[in-house]
Formats: sequence, structure tokens, C-alpha cells
Amino acid sequence: MQLEITDTAVNEVKKFMDAESAGTEAGLRIRVVPGGCSGFSYSMQIEDGPRQGDEVLDQNGLRLFVDLFSRQYLEGVQIDYVSSVMGSGFTFNNPNATGSCGCGSSFTV
Repeated sequence: MQLEITDTAVNEVKKFMDAESAGTEAGLRIRVVPGGCSGFSYSMQIEDGPRQGDEVLDQNGLRLFVDLFSRQYLEGVQIDYVSSVMGSGFTFNNPNATGSCGCGSSFTV
């Protein structure tokens, strides 16, 4: 599976994990869930370890957990962390999306 998380995004996640004293098996779960104004939305959370059936990826020392359902929608996605005058947060560049909402938090395939 091809899923890229930029160095900037990895560093932000690692800061949070360090502050939470996450264990050595911990990682970032990246999911696609039904909902949002365009049909699907992204979800990210720190978890202690992978679940059965997860694909486990390593990006610059950060473990990523992706479930079977989400995998089909996350193929080729790039996740970044940006800071601007309007705020800061994670962004998703999804080449599979055919549309998105105005706020950028949900997408259509």
C-alpha cells in the first residue's frame, strides 16, 4: 500500500505521542469513515497497537495502522501538517477523491 505522511506531519504526531507517553508498539490509526458533507471523512487517533487485519506501515519511525475498509480509500494519499494564519492542522491530498466539501474535511470517491 502507498500512503505517505510528510516529515512535518510525522514530527507533529511524535510530539503528541511523546507527551502521552505512548508505548513502543503504539502508532497512528488512519481511517476513512462514512459521514461528512461529501460522503466520507478522515479519522486519526493514537492507538497502543494494531488490530487483527490491519496493514502496518512504517513512515520515518512512525507506525501507521490502516484497516481493510480504509485501505481502498487511502491508496496514494499524502498526509501533511500545515500552519498558516488561518490555523494549523493535518491535510490530506487524496488522488482518488472526485470531490470534497468546502471545509476540506470530507470527500467523495
